[in-house]
Amino acid sequence: MAESRRARASWGMTSGATEHDPLLGAWATLGEPRLTTELGRSGVGWVGLDAQHGHFDDRSLRNSLGGRPPGGAPMLVRVAANDAALIGRALDAGADGIIVPLVGTVADARQAVAASRYPPHGERSWGPLHGSRPVHRPGSDGGTHAVPLCSVMIETTAALDAVEAIAAAPGVDMIFVGPFDLSLALGTDVDGLLAAGERTAPLPRIVQACSAAGIPAGAYAGTPERAALLAAAGFQWIAATTDTALLELGAQTLQQRMFADQDVKRTRTLPAQGTPAHTP
Repeated sequence: MAESRRARASWGMTSGATEHDPLLGAWATLGEPRLTTELGRSGVGWVGLDAQHGHFDDRSLRNSLGGRPPGGAPMLVRVAANDAALIGRALDAGADGIIVPLVGTVADARQAVAASRYPPHGERSWGPLHGSRPVHRPGSDGGTHAVPLCSVMIETTAALDAVEAIAAAPGVDMIFVGPFDLSLALGTDVDGLLAAGERTAPLPRIVQACSAAGIPAGAYAGTPERAALLAAAGFQWIAATTDTALLELGAQTLQQRMFADQDVKRTRTLPAQGTPAHTP
């Protein structure tokens, strides 16, 4: 188990950075650049910036990616749609890679690949944003990538039916599962999707397709419990939590550590009426 985990972690290497475990991804939805920057240096394996269902717009993406610390976690942007302008803009701003939603066919996958790579490997337009630090330049985006450059999402029955061909499409670096949309499409729920473990079940089939194509399988979990199930099923890049969940988890940890000694009296000292409370 330790060896396989170490092998998976090697996918999470950025140039000159420390090793990050891709099983420990964090999904950012708040669209707050300073919080996202701190998330990138907090010890998580990677950060997904959600521009489809999160609060990230063009400005907050640029500010978040522009403020990345050296050696911080890789950052992937889930763009709002399979659109060349959106994909190019995210990569120009400095994303390590993009996650493209609702890819249902091989043609959709090829479209995403073309938008994420410069000629001769694709059709991406050259035009870095002033002040940005783009990860890839013309000539550097061919072949495979330690941090997936182009990930496509499997979220529909049509995509599942074509998953072997989509995974094998040249330039697709990772299949990423959106379990909520996929479970809706299949008439089940996320827990039911995760519980189906037979080889022909959707999630094992996706992992097998990725393995055959030589690319990692990724997925959104949202909770550590679901992340553990996905890791056991063979998924290698996992969004194990969210920025908002980490805030809640931090508050819970604060309470546990502060009141770990049962002799500590849980009281609050309130300022006298009319006396302002002091802040540091």
